[in-house]
Amino acid sequence: MQMYKYLQQVVDAKVVAVIRADSAERAIELSNACIRGGMKSIELTFTTPQAEQAIAQLAKKYPNLSIGAGTVLDQTTAKIAIQNGAQFIVSPAFDKDTALLCNLYQIPYLPGCMTVSEMKDALTYGCSIIKLFPGSIYGPQAIKQFKGPLPQLEIMPTGGVSEKNIKDWFDAGAIAVGAGGSLTTGTLDEVAEKAKQLVNAVQ
Repeated sequence: MQMYKYLQQVVDAKVVAVIRADSAERAIELSNACIRGGMKSIELTFTTPQAEQAIAQLAKKYPNLSIGAGTVLDQTTAKIAIQNGAQFIVSPAFDKDTALLCNLYQIPYLPGCMTVSEMKDALTYGCSIIKLFPGSIYGPQAIKQFKGPLPQLEIMPTGGVSEKNIKDWFDAGAIAVGAGGSLTTGTLDEVAEKAKQLVNAVQ
């Protein structure tokens, strides 16, 4: 089934490169650099102008990779992303209308949650992976705490993930991680090298 295929691609990739840029062209350059470094999953955020155009280009160029949309705040934006080839949708907060739309189109929805209550609501609306955001506030030890009352929870921390702590997150039970700011600064060659280091760190 499509949704499980797309979810599995994120899980298999282990690290999702979160791309924020000031133009679609720059987003594509950064994405290409991350892929050159070995990344197999890209989350292109809708804070990027014409993000849907970049998603469409990347989805066409890399049909075997996992290309998704991030910073999706509402169902309208989610539908635009899906129509342009996004294979998963990520939000900074849970939105039930977005969850229902993604369920309709069989596209995974990974909402950002900070509390057990938010996570419970997300699970109720069919979210298989919860984005712990911002991860830097909690640290890896939080995963065990959240899994206490919700043992079925699968967590993808985003925010504050780096080569230095990525192993700690996986040791704590993360199913995948999102890496953004620390990954995408510098020259394109530097971005590719940092992507390579992150991929090597989890293999």
